[in-house]
Amino acid sequence: MKRDKGLLIVLSGPSGVGKGTVCGELRRQDTHIQYSVSATTRSPREGEADGVNYYFKSKEEFKRMIENNELLEWAQYVDNYYGTPRNYVEEVIARGQDVILEIEVQGALQVKENFPEGVFIFLMPPSLKVLRERIEGRGTETKDLIDSRMTIAKEEIELMDKYDYVVENDEVSAAVERIKAIVTAENCKKERLIDKYKELVEE
Repeated sequence: MKRDKGLLIVLSGPSGVGKGTVCGELRRQDTHIQYSVSATTRSPREGEADGVNYYFKSKEEFKRMIENNELLEWAQYVDNYYGTPRNYVEEVIARGQDVILEIEVQGALQVKENFPEGVFIFLMPPSLKVLRERIEGRGTETKDLIDSRMTIAKEEIELMDKYDYVVENDEVSAAVERIKAIVTAENCKKERLIDKYKELVEE
């Protein structure tokens, strides 16, 4: 039975836990899931297209979006703004397709305030030792920055109870299977189907 509405799936967790890798593999396996396109005030890089990689906005346009409550979440990094447009998410789920939003913890908590019917999944590392090894393995950050990331990671893990599900990213393939199982279960919840079945009875 075709669904009237899709799901907003919010995947977040500490920096270095592997959100991008897990999200990419999930989308490769399930082409039904759409990736949420963010808005930004930074300039397009070579090869980037408006509406595909980002929605490119001026700072004035972005600030109007904030004022008009057109963003599910937003943040400012250095001199640029980044955010998740509400319209894109609502249009996709209205077509019966699922949208996945890969985001940092603070952004996810903003989304939960603005879109509480979303499905919130916290991606956990097997241990803090493994998380540190993954961040060090990038080879791009100083020891002080890694220490800072680890402190933030501990604070973020304490916010786990704000989420609906926790998935350990021990192996990417296993984490993806767990997320697919969550999406399947959420799509079978009676709250999401009750109106459709009421229509059957009334016919």
